[in-house]
Amino acid sequence: MSRTIQDRFTLLNGRIKAACRNCNRNPEEISLIAVSKTKPDEDVRALMDAGQVHFGENRVQALTKRFETLNDPAVQWHFIGTLQTNKIKYMAHRVNWIQSVHKSKALVEIDRRALEAGRVINTLIQVNISQEDQKSGCEPEELPGLLKQAQQMKHLRVLGLMGMATFTDDPEKVRPEFRILRSLRDEHLFMNEGSVNLKHLSMGMTNDLEVAVEEGSTMLRVGTAIFGSRNYG
Repeated sequence: MSRTIQDRFTLLNGRIKAACRNCNRNPEEISLIAVSKTKPDEDVRALMDAGQVHFGENRVQALTKRFETLNDPAVQWHFIGTLQTNKIKYMAHRVNWIQSVHKSKALVEIDRRALEAGRVINTLIQVNISQEDQKSGCEPEELPGLLKQAQQMKHLRVLGLMGMATFTDDPEKVRPEFRILRSLRDEHLFMNEGSVNLKHLSMGMTNDLEVAVEEGSTMLRVGTAIFGSRNYG
């Protein structure tokens, strides 16, 4: 018998709690971001009904459509895909988090569009921890400049770092990449002033969430373990 979304959601939360027990962490420290890309609205609504609050999309068009069809003020929407500066205007009125900021001009545009919308948008700086060319993210040496720029901004907050690890069936292979992200966060805590407060680490997905929890993740971006395999094409 196939499992329902609610069943998979319950199992996933059990995995997260077990991972926290194994490394003496409080599960309340971790936010689950349900990555709903390509999935129908009824599946997302079922998860909302089960109590899930945070949802992630990697395409602006899909995210803005969710705003309209699933307009629940209790939901926190996260943009997690490659960030194109010219698309920020389409989501600034509603998105709660932009996790994939990696360029100076994106910070400027988010701040400008959030001002126009009368909002403050939470952001994370994405760092390319896997060193794969096809993945977005700033280089570690670029991080101080981005944080210094963000300190003075009034309509966004940089609340941590995001990283996409190498995709592999062996989660231990990505442990060093997660450690890089945590080390970068810890090394830059001295820059916590103004609109910068580096308290979050967004890292870990279905295959490697236990390792991510052990290495300090505060946001897990999980899709397959909740919604099942994706439909591509």
